[in-house]
This record gives sequence, C-alpha cells and structure tokens, in this order.
Amino acid sequence: MSLQSRIESLTTRHASLDDRIFDEDHRPAPDQGTLNQLKLEKLRVKDELERLRQRG
Repeated sequence: MSLQSRIESLTTRHASLDDRIFDEDHRPAPDQGTLNQLKLEKLRVKDELERLRQRG
C-alpha cells in the first residue's frame, strides 16, 4: 500500500470513528466504555496520520 493510500484509508477511518462517537454520545444512555474506546482509537489513528504526513 502506498503512503498516500494509507493516509486516505486512515482519514476515512478517522471520519468513521468520529461518526460513531457522535452517534454513541447522542443515544439516550451512552455507553461510556464504548465512547472511551472509540475516542482512544480515533486518537491512535490521528497520531498515525500525523506521523505519516510528516514522512510524506
């Protein structure tokens, strides 16, 4: 996978996680464990994106 393809894939994943966080947060009774897990994954994706963008 090329660097650009990986960045695009991670960007899509980041947006998807953002949507899932929004959906979970706006449920009548949000699951804090799920929210924390999603936010942690989103942060990991963001960190990897920044690292790859610095290389490119």
